[in-house]
Amino acid sequence: MRGLTTYVLMPLTILGALNWGLIGIFGFDLVAFIFGPMSIASSIVYSIIGIAALAWVIWMIIDRTSNRND
Repeated sequence: MRGLTTYVLMPLTILGALNWGLIGIFGFDLVAFIFGPMSIASSIVYSIIGIAALAWVIWMIIDRTSNRND
């Protein structure tokens, strides 16, 4: 699971965070720029990034809990 977290979940989460930073600072939505505003493709990208972030948070909680019990 460590490889999935390192190579898939973390980069997607960082990408989502950077996109939100661009929205907050410049009002520029990179995902909408690339895939079109609220197109099916952009909805899929937003969903994948959200699921990746949720999975990463769950994995971090599980990892922290298992390290505490060792």
